[in-house]
Amino acid sequence: MPVTEFPSPSPPHPSRRSLRRLDWFVFLVADVQTGFGPFVAVYLTSQKWTQIEIGLVLTAAGLVSLLGQIPGGALVDAVRSERVVAAVAVTLIAISATVYATLPIFPAVLVAAILHAAASCVLGPAIAAISLGLVGHAAIGERFGRNARFASIGAALSAAVMGGFGYFFTPQAVFFVTAALLVPTLLVLRGVAAAEIDPERAHGNLPGMLTGKPPVDLRSLLGKPALLVFGCCILLFHLANAAMLPLMGSVLTTRSGQWATVLIGACMVGPQIVVALFSPWVGRQAQRIGRKPLLLAGFAALPIRGLLLGVVHDPYLLVAVQLLDGLTAAVMSVLVPLTIADLTRGSGRFNLTQGVVGTMMGVGASISPTFAGYMSDTFGSPVAFMGLAGVAAVGLATVWLLMPETRPAANGLRTHEDGKCRSSASTGW
Repeated sequence: MPVTEFPSPSPPHPSRRSLRRLDWFVFLVADVQTGFGPFVAVYLTSQKWTQIEIGLVLTAAGLVSLLGQIPGGALVDAVRSERVVAAVAVTLIAISATVYATLPIFPAVLVAAILHAAASCVLGPAIAAISLGLVGHAAIGERFGRNARFASIGAALSAAVMGGFGYFFTPQAVFFVTAALLVPTLLVLRGVAAAEIDPERAHGNLPGMLTGKPPVDLRSLLGKPALLVFGCCILLFHLANAAMLPLMGSVLTTRSGQWATVLIGACMVGPQIVVALFSPWVGRQAQRIGRKPLLLAGFAALPIRGLLLGVVHDPYLLVAVQLLDGLTAAVMSVLVPLTIADLTRGSGRFNLTQGVVGTMMGVGASISPTFAGYMSDTFGSPVAFMGLAGVAAVGLATVWLLMPETRPAANGLRTHEDGKCRSSASTGW
């Protein structure tokens, strides 16, 4: 096939100020989202809610999170200002936190939980789109690595700070702090220059190549074999991964008694440190050696972790084993959006595809606790860990055998953002 040359506009030149503000925006968004983690159940329990009421709220939020991924991504692709979408989403989340804090009655909290879940469905894709629109495809690997680093640091620090507020004041204070973070978050976002975010790149287009061409429709998108394989790999990964930490928490509680809470905290903070340290390195290596070797490393760590959790009995060694979760998280937090960016180059559907893959993540993560709980109750926790490791091994085999390398030089699409865009029939669009 002959190679077609397309004129390209000037390469992205984001200012240092915009890049730094994006760092801090990701950090503050992680702070805001941390307030809706385990603190929700603690707070509602302190308000004399029954477990069934708490469960209904969490289930409703989970269903909205699952069903809203694809519409959320499509919405981000449809707009021309990802900053506005991100600002509206953060504002809605702050409103939800205010409702939690001031109106802890079932109808109000249910609406707030649904609002938070819906806003979160567009916030993640909006951050990825802003990142891609700022730096372009050539530098997006390292940018996603920085995003993962600042998100990890923000989540770890805010969990400690909000836990302190909940302990020294009331659980309600966590949601007041979350709502108050709206102001600095919006101020930081305002510092990301709108003129430096290319809307075509932000949607997965290649400026100068696809001008006037309509975006790829959902049916064509789902017909791309590499995307289907990748989505199945992600589903298997989260099916294996989601239940490992909760199941280990139950094991630690039975084995270590009063130290269980401290050990579980260490199991949560330790991997966050690993993610913060290694995510930018993962992004750089993905640009240098390709995506598939790193995906294989991330997937390979998961069955190893499952096997070790099933055979190790010392509680402190279990905490050390849990550090492998940091390795997989460092890889997946960078490689998932990066691979999606590769697979959607020129499609105009980067954010919609994030929603599709996010839905498959949610399906895997929602099945995982039930699968692990059944295995644990029926055969014991060691067998449950082995079962999760087996699912992870299937995911690893799928990546190894079926997942192609998606780095542009390997999949037939080469972009030179400092001069020309080259397209061949192998792009599939």
